[in-house]
Amino acid sequence: MDYQPPERDIEFLLTRVFRLAQEWSVTPSLEDFTADVLSAVVVEGGRVAREVLAPLNRIADTEGCRWVDGAVTTPKGFKAAFSEFASGGWLGLSGNPDFAGQGMPKTLGCVVEEMFWAANPSLYLYGTLSVGAALCIDSHGTAAQKRVYLPRLYAGSWTGTMCLTEAHAGTDLGIIRTRAEPRSDGTCSITGTKIFITSGEHDLAANIIHLVLARLPDAPGGTRGISLFIVPKYLHDDSGQLGARNSAVSGSIEHKMGIHGSATNVMNFDGATGYLIGEANAGLACMFTMMNYERLSVGLQGLGAAEAAWQFAVRYARERLQSRSPSGVKNPAAEADPLLVHPDVRRMLLTIRAWTEGGRAFAMLVGRELDRSKYGGDRQAQVFSELLTPIAKAFLTDKGFESAVLAQQIYGGHGYISEWGVEQLVRDSRIAQIYEGTNGVQAMDLIGRKVLRDGGTTLRAFLATLSPDDLAEEFRGAFNDSIARLLRTTDALAQRSGQDVNLPGAVATDYLELTALAIFAWLWGRMADAAAGTPLAESKMHTARFFYARLLPRVLSLEVSIAASSDAVMASDASSFE
Repeated sequence: MDYQPPERDIEFLLTRVFRLAQEWSVTPSLEDFTADVLSAVVVEGGRVAREVLAPLNRIADTEGCRWVDGAVTTPKGFKAAFSEFASGGWLGLSGNPDFAGQGMPKTLGCVVEEMFWAANPSLYLYGTLSVGAALCIDSHGTAAQKRVYLPRLYAGSWTGTMCLTEAHAGTDLGIIRTRAEPRSDGTCSITGTKIFITSGEHDLAANIIHLVLARLPDAPGGTRGISLFIVPKYLHDDSGQLGARNSAVSGSIEHKMGIHGSATNVMNFDGATGYLIGEANAGLACMFTMMNYERLSVGLQGLGAAEAAWQFAVRYARERLQSRSPSGVKNPAAEADPLLVHPDVRRMLLTIRAWTEGGRAFAMLVGRELDRSKYGGDRQAQVFSELLTPIAKAFLTDKGFESAVLAQQIYGGHGYISEWGVEQLVRDSRIAQIYEGTNGVQAMDLIGRKVLRDGGTTLRAFLATLSPDDLAEEFRGAFNDSIARLLRTTDALAQRSGQDVNLPGAVATDYLELTALAIFAWLWGRMADAAAGTPLAESKMHTARFFYARLLPRVLSLEVSIAASSDAVMASDASSFE
């Protein structure tokens, strides 16, 4: 695909919808990020995505990774591209300036990440795990650990992983078996096997830093007894000088549906040297720092897939001539009209556009809350970001995959043929709904930990910040109605779940979608209002009207579905599933 960064839409959101340069001009540590600086970062990030990452996306799929005796070779061109990408400072974009990071706001990081994901998800996976590992070490590591690891992770000379999953323990991390035995020198001997480890072994960097969950002797059972360890591929001294190979070895790589250029490893730790990070038995809390970053990043992967789907689909719909328009000939010089004139094709295109541009605005909304928390000390903003993170991961990846499938549908039979490229997009985007916690797990996190735990207080406080006065006037009534439905549903769930323990799980996915649609309603009404008088006015208003007329009404059926008893799901005996 000839990927083109969506710079115009990004600039519109930065400058007119969220007005971030103005907000940051009075925020300590962010006052230097003027509109000109933001534009320069977006343009250069777009260039890297278009010229460095995107040309290797097809090669990533057709060539894939190769595993021989524990060593992994990435696809042709990956090593040079990763070196160019990393040397530009993109892995340290939002990193700690005290350790060679650039300290840029997360909102800007979201924008750039979307472009990298859209251009080449397999290649960017090596980067995003490194960024997440750096964030974890910066948040929980010792001064010495930060000094050694952060500059190298930001520079891409070393990369990172997170090692959670075991063959018998996926979502249920409380039953992991990897052991950590203390040594007299203060290190630990790490023994166990982890699976599904993205970037666990590759040839792109001199060292790989594994963040590994393991149990110390006599640790409490369950998740309270998990500790986190830094386990480098190569041991090193205090200055970062590499030494002997550690006993952390790839046992194999997985053969997957998509993202073939990303090496997904089985990692064997056989008495490997590990260094405790954070407090003993508090490893899961430390790891959640990285996991929450990765969940937002994977949401951006879904958004990138949606943007790629839009670019695939709209170009094909303009060029492909098939049949005549139902309202009369539109292209008399040719034997048929372009696909773009047909109502059902328009429906699919507008659906992709609504999810993509709405999702981009949603990602910036989450980034803005993270920046307000980090740089403005706003505790409520941090709570809001935690509320929104599972929605970002689940809804953006669901709609990214949906958009990829719609793009494939627009191509018809050509969409199923590999040479056109869109079938790769479908395969590559599917994983985003699964890893970093399946979307069902995200929905359970939202409804259980983020909403019902406080009776919906946090949700109400966040929704109160979405003023209908910020919307184009014609959408205010429908927006208010969607919020009323969401709050009514939330109150009913809070009352009913006390008597029905299965209810939250039975309705969680529907509830997450209902919440997301209500927030997207505000975003589309806001974008329609902000676009007035700009070159984007017509397209934004048209897409907003489509969203309100054809997508937002899903809240009606969701409200009814959530009102049903959990018996609809749980009444039958397990023996009936035969």
